Amino acid sequence: MPTTRRSTGGARARQGPTKGQSTISFASSVTKAIPKDIKNNVISAPIRTKVEVTEPVVKDVVEEEEQDDDEEEDEEPEKPSVQPTEEKSKEEQLAEDITDAQVNKYWKSIESERKAPRVHQEGLSTNEKLLRYFDVSSQYGPCIGIPRKKRWERAHRLGLNPPLEVLAVLLKETSKGNKTVQVTEIDQILNSSAAVEA
Repeated sequence: MPTTRRSTGGARARQGPTKGQSTISFASSVTKAIPKDIKNNVISAPIRTKVEVTEPVVKDVVEEEEQDDDEEEDEEPEKPSVQPTEEKSKEEQLAEDITDAQVNKYWKSIESERKAPRVHQEGLSTNEKLLRYFDVSSQYGPCIGIPRKKRWERAHRLGLNPPLEVLAVLLKETSKGNKTVQVTEIDQILNSSAAVEA
């Protein structure tokens, strides 16, 4: 006769902690092992604060005025402070020497690799096309949330060889007073959509 299945009874049919397996509780468990001596120090060490009370110092106002008069006579006229000019790196000096003709030649070499012209960029200047191309070139790192010049400098520091033409365009546009040249087109789009939602 075939064996039948038991529906009730016996130790095998019991569920839960009575079976010999305890239930898991996460209420008071620590997931990281901490040495007992450190744990005891943290728990048992009371917080001690020391408050120092000082009495206010009162001086004669007349004495202070006399001292101020004496100090003013002894002081020399202040020299206008000269702000130190930032030294330009070797790359920035090389980028400043790049002409617009070299930038156009570099852009034409990039365009020659394409099979079809960039129809959506017909109204843009060569400088803007070059900067947008740099923005979407992922080999130089992420472009969102970082100014273009800092991204170029980071890529150069990491040895990724970013094009000097991009730095040249950034320096020329910045010297012209174009403040938006440092912000990528993608960042401008994201910032405008965030402003509309808020």
